[in-house]
Amino acid sequence: MIHFISLTSPADFTNKEFVFREKIFLQLLSRNILFASVNGTNAVSPTPLKSDQDADYIPMPHVLIDQDSNSDATIVQLSFGDRLGALIDTMNALKDLGLDVAKGTVNTEGSVKQTKFFITRLDTGRKVEDPDLLERIRLTIINNLLKYHPESSEQLAMGEAFGIKAPEKKLDVDIATHIHVKEDGPKRSLLYIETADRPGLLVEIMKIIADVNVDVESAEIDTEGLVAKDKFHVSYGGAALNSSLSQVLVNCLRYYLRRPETDIDSY
Repeated sequence: MIHFISLTSPADFTNKEFVFREKIFLQLLSRNILFASVNGTNAVSPTPLKSDQDADYIPMPHVLIDQDSNSDATIVQLSFGDRLGALIDTMNALKDLGLDVAKGTVNTEGSVKQTKFFITRLDTGRKVEDPDLLERIRLTIINNLLKYHPESSEQLAMGEAFGIKAPEKKLDVDIATHIHVKEDGPKRSLLYIETADRPGLLVEIMKIIADVNVDVESAEIDTEGLVAKDKFHVSYGGAALNSSLSQVLVNCLRYYLRRPETDIDSY
């Protein structure tokens, strides 16, 4: 069971510079910098900037946090074409969050090298269930991608504020947001959310789900370039969501994920 916890855990203050950068980036997002129209099209995921044959081709950064496959550890899978090395700096940055990080398999599918980590909390030895810490794991990995592979900024939302080159094709949050709930047996439902990525997105989603009194049993947090594609196994009172509650959940998520942000000048 994943429980929503406030943002005041000690792990939040292990990297002051990163927290400052994240805060500034959230303020930039309030001006809707990242959500300009994608040339009026209905595309919901970014496309490669160049062909595979072009030397300037930028591969798609992919960060997957899997809470479903292993009962003892949080699995993180990371890929950026064939450009990732040993990722020692990324492992150290994750350890600074109070985590035990073990590097697992490295698989190659075509031109994409996928690296897998197994992560547990140092204080409990258990998998990470705190949404705040899961989001910090995701942002730490993306931050390190920008630092050690600056060309990735063209394919990441955080590249708008901190990259050497902002994404050329930006997403309209209304066009990019898709939310569905379907049955997944008698005891749980599957919630699927696809939307434009931004820092704090996972925490925001978890809070909305909790406000509707729906329980999250497991999750798969998938960041593909500028797009977040998340799956949650959810239940209510130990049973799958009925159609009415499913519609309430979808409406709440759609409203909050699409709503305008408060402008920075109002503070």
